[in-house]
Amino acid sequence: MSKLIYIADDETNIRKLVKTFLENDGHIVKDFENGDLLLEEFNNKECDLVILDIMMPGSDGFEICTKIREKSTVPIIMLTARDSDIDYITGITLGSDDYFTKPFSPMALVMRVKAMFRRIDFEKVQNNKNESPILKFGDININTDTKKVSYLNNNIDLTPNEYNLLTYLFENKDRAISREELLNKVWGYDSEIETRAADDTVKRLRKKISQTNIIIETVWGFGFRLKEN
Repeated sequence: MSKLIYIADDETNIRKLVKTFLENDGHIVKDFENGDLLLEEFNNKECDLVILDIMMPGSDGFEICTKIREKSTVPIIMLTARDSDIDYITGITLGSDDYFTKPFSPMALVMRVKAMFRRIDFEKVQNNKNESPILKFGDININTDTKKVSYLNNNIDLTPNEYNLLTYLFENKDRAISREELLNKVWGYDSEIETRAADDTVKRLRKKISQTNIIIETVWGFGFRLKEN
C-alpha cells in the first residue's frame, strides 16, 4: 500500500529528486521548502513518514522533530550536509529514527524507507501476538497498548526506537540477541547496512533504566541480552 510521506528541504533539487524516487516507489509525497510549512500541514493531517533537513530557514530540523514528537511517533529521517556525531546524536536523542548525510543515494534512502515500514508492520504483528498487554521483567513493566514503560510506579520516558528495542529484548528475555537481529527485527534493516543505531540506542537506554534492577548486558562480538542485577 502507498504511504503518505512529507519531506522538508530548502534545496529544491534534492527535495524534488527524493520526491520523484519515492513517488516512483508508489508513495504519495508532499514536499515543503522549510520545516514550518511541513509542521503546519502535519498538524492538519498526519503522514506515515517525515523526512527533515536539519539546516533550513526558520525552524531547523531539530526543532521540527521535537514538535512532531510531542504529538506523534511517526517515523522521522533527518538529512544533513554535516557528517557530525553531534548532529547524529542530537537527532536520535530527540526521537528521529534515522540519519542521512548529504550527498546520499536517493535509492538508498528509498530502501531505508522500505525498511522502516517493514519495522512498523513487524511491530503491529508483535503487538497482536501478545495476549496480555503487559510485559514484565525485573521491576520494569511495559504496557504494549499504551506504550508506557514504568518501574515502581515511576514512568520511563523513551523515544520510539528505545521503546521498540526494549520491548523486543523483553519478548526475547531468555536469550541473547545479535546486533543483526535487532537491526532486522526492530529497525527493519538488512544486516548488510552499516549503522550505529543499535549500539547508540542501547547506550541511551542503559542510562534511562539505570535506576532499575535490569541491565542490558553486552555479549562480546555478538549482541545484547537482558539480565536482572
